[in-house]
Amino acid sequence: MPNLPASSWVARFAPLAPPGEVLDLACGGGRHTRLFAARGMQVLALDRNPELLAALAGPTVTTMEHDLEQEGAAWPFAPGRFAAIVVTNYLHRPLFAQLAASLRPDGILVYETFAQGNAVYGKPSNPDFLLAPGELLALARAGGLQVLAYEDGHVDHPHPAQVQRLCAAGPAFAKTEAKLDHNVAANEP
Repeated sequence: MPNLPASSWVARFAPLAPPGEVLDLACGGGRHTRLFAARGMQVLALDRNPELLAALAGPTVTTMEHDLEQEGAAWPFAPGRFAAIVVTNYLHRPLFAQLAASLRPDGILVYETFAQGNAVYGKPSNPDFLLAPGELLALARAGGLQVLAYEDGHVDHPHPAQVQRLCAAGPAFAKTEAKLDHNVAANEP
């Protein structure tokens, strides 16, 4: 698997992650694991492919081999565990409620995957792996998350594709940010 650079979408919103543990779900080659680890965050890189995980383990990176789509597989994480969750180029709809629940109330979810219309560019082309218009937005709202940014459209990089992108936050995120802004203002001369 080529060593792709981090998604510009993920890189854009990574600075919003509060201190704490990050889950890179279906991490693949680990481009986003490396991004968050370089920011000094503890990262749990999860994938079903042990060969991909082998190269990622390090002082700030823990790896976990787990197939979330295996019949009977349980969601392995407690509610409110992660400061940030990043998911790219992966869609398994039954996981979304648990994914949202595993986000801390002040945490962020950064999600980017393929959408309907991608078939003209190649794979994935199966509708089971393509989001319907507005679907990611609806999943975030159903999970009780506040949407900070959303896009549904065409991208050219790293290759042409039709995608949906979302950055959403837990219900305490805005309160935390407002509190931080207030504390900064109160401490200014």
